[in-house]
Amino acid sequence: MNRDHASRPQPGPRRFAYRPAAACAVLLFGLAALAQPSPAHAQAAAPVAPPAAAAPAGGVELTLPTVEVVAPAPLLQTGVDRDKVPAETTVLNSEDISRDNIPSAPQALNRQAPGVHIDQAAGNPFQPSVFYHGFQASPLQGNAQGLAVYLNGARFNQPFGDTVLWDLIPDIAIDRLNLVGANPVFGLNALGGAIAIQMKNGFTFKGVEADLSGGSFDKYMGEVQYGKQVGNVAAYAAARGLHEGGWRDTQSSDLINFFGDIGWHGNRGTVDLDVIAAHTRLNEPGTSPVEQLNADISAVFTSPNLIVSRYRRLNLTGRYDISDRTSLQGNVYYGYLLQKVANGGVPDFSVCANNPGFLCQDDAFLTGISGRPIPNFLNGAPYSQLDEQSTNTNGYGAGLQVSNRSPLFGHDNHLIAGLSFDGAQTLFGASVQAGRLIVANSQFAGPGIPIDQANGTLGPVRVAISNGYYGAYFTDLFDITPTLTANITGRFNLARVDLSDQLGTALTGDHTYTRFNPGGGLTWKILPDLSLYASYAEANRAPTPAELSCASPESACNFANFFVGDPDLKQVIAHTIEAGVRARMHPFGSATLTSELSFYHSTLSDDILAVSAPVQGRVFFRNVGDTLRQGIDLGFRLNDGPFSAWLAYSFTDAEFLTGFLDPSENNPFANAEGNILVKPGDRLPGIPEHVVKFGADYKVSPAWTVGGSALYASGQFLFGDEANLTPPTSPYFVLNLHTDYSVTKNVQLFAVIENAFNERYFTFGTFSPTALVQIAQAPGATNPRSLSVAAPIGAFVGLRVRF
Repeated sequence: MNRDHASRPQPGPRRFAYRPAAACAVLLFGLAALAQPSPAHAQAAAPVAPPAAAAPAGGVELTLPTVEVVAPAPLLQTGVDRDKVPAETTVLNSEDISRDNIPSAPQALNRQAPGVHIDQAAGNPFQPSVFYHGFQASPLQGNAQGLAVYLNGARFNQPFGDTVLWDLIPDIAIDRLNLVGANPVFGLNALGGAIAIQMKNGFTFKGVEADLSGGSFDKYMGEVQYGKQVGNVAAYAAARGLHEGGWRDTQSSDLINFFGDIGWHGNRGTVDLDVIAAHTRLNEPGTSPVEQLNADISAVFTSPNLIVSRYRRLNLTGRYDISDRTSLQGNVYYGYLLQKVANGGVPDFSVCANNPGFLCQDDAFLTGISGRPIPNFLNGAPYSQLDEQSTNTNGYGAGLQVSNRSPLFGHDNHLIAGLSFDGAQTLFGASVQAGRLIVANSQFAGPGIPIDQANGTLGPVRVAISNGYYGAYFTDLFDITPTLTANITGRFNLARVDLSDQLGTALTGDHTYTRFNPGGGLTWKILPDLSLYASYAEANRAPTPAELSCASPESACNFANFFVGDPDLKQVIAHTIEAGVRARMHPFGSATLTSELSFYHSTLSDDILAVSAPVQGRVFFRNVGDTLRQGIDLGFRLNDGPFSAWLAYSFTDAEFLTGFLDPSENNPFANAEGNILVKPGDRLPGIPEHVVKFGADYKVSPAWTVGGSALYASGQFLFGDEANLTPPTSPYFVLNLHTDYSVTKNVQLFAVIENAFNERYFTFGTFSPTALVQIAQAPGATNPRSLSVAAPIGAFVGLRVRF
């Protein structure tokens, strides 16, 4: 059983001395030697050529290759041949997402996609942060969002903090998911790549499917989807209802999701209107100190930690074929998000040292809304603090692009160019209350006295925010020869963020960022089943409203929950080089083995980091100079009749290139001022160096399938230990198993075992002010290491009905 423990400082991991050209050459030629010329074919995620056609003479059937396509731009219906894209790509279809019988896009990426891992900093399974090449798409405010996410062609990064709320998406309704490497066409946040999600409709799914499942942790879920086509019109609807009681104290999840689409698809064009509706309530236990976890693995440090979200979105998409070679695509969308957060935590105040009848923050009286000092109303009982926030966002946007396949200078050419706009109006409010701590369960209790500190460090906030993101982009694929393709891309981004203080003037400010990001690459099909690629791309990320308004250590924020007025931060700019090889071979019989080896090197200028503030529990954002993310991904997939398997390995070297002094007062090796010295070469926290994943499915009989997946990840340094002064978390290995059996053509039973070896492991770590809170499970605890523990072994069974 894996147990993380604290010890004396250990030397940092040995640096990987990269020799990219030599390393890639050896691996590329090794794969080339294995590849044998054969008829090109692949499992088509979206076939653009019919799988077979009858020859006109002799009745001989001619088998044509199918082509796997990926999204080259945000809007739908512009797929290009994956072998012509000069970047690493991963395509997951609906079967991949439902492979474990419980659909989950984040888990499918985590278990199958090279270069991906997830953490659960919040301690709730429906709020994961998805990392790709060290860049993340996270639901948590304050995390640096380095991946752009699109859903049916519309931007899904939420306007307030660029967050990605995975709990709002009904996974059963996902038709396919494209994960692509660095590409400026996908706009803001595409520093490390983009995730383009395409949902089902009545043309791609027909019939009825309903699932009921339940099992460990008091988890019960029902899902249903329905699709029907009548002539050129089709409708689709999917819904999910889920309750999970959780296995840790105060942990629970309640989700209600709906997705619907109605569309018309004619000979020259299409029109689709889709809607998403969601209501989720997630109790998140977060991290707990290691001494508390050793005493009770289900215990929480402070509570409540509750996030309630209500979401609605309408998205109108369409395509019109002007000619056989030219088409227009467009979309218009509107979304509404109301999110409320209640977060119990360690108080930023205490009983006044010189006047025990009152409460103080440092040496100043703690004041209420009236401006009067708050008395010591508990007379010796421990205090707690409750931070509450409300985010009310109306988001909207539109996009228009043209796709043209006319030859250029007698060579095949595919040009895509477009315009986009994403805007939002957000009203943000926050407040903080003082109350009592119930030591037995670390729960905040009343009376809940509002705090309004004169110096502005604690107090109510109400600010209106206007976002406007404008983009103009193009990508062109030009066949220099039938086997050599050049790709040139570019995008101009303009971002405006305007803040208007509703309680005064301190928060009011306007911020504007502009940049043109170029990109380009080559793909070379050496053999029908072997191709090489190389590319260079730039991308940028504008600071979010939360970052812009929380950039001072003197007026810091409670995990991005509070705003102050501060100067501009610089935008983050990524420069990425990618190179790789794709191969397809037939090692034996009818088996098909596909593989991809890729190398990437990304340097970020003016990276933004959330760092600890002098005030306990507060953070502020700052530009920390340059950072690096580089590595190698290697992936294999084998299909042979009833048997399929995959294997992936990823090495990620993520480190700081610029040294700086980092406030981290809870780090046990911080100096007297509470700072640690981050040096060039220190590793970024939260990113494991090595990840290995593999899995297999075998159809024992036409009715019975068994399978499983496993994942190994090396340890990662804790957030707050950017200087790598304390040991990383322990490496872990986790195994998941699944099976399904078709009782009849329409009825199927399935079962899932997650974490089959009951591994105790941690996906996230930080430091907590352990000594400032009375911990019932571990009185007198002093170790500040605080970890998010993953779920133990869980078993789930279900019934699926199809018509």
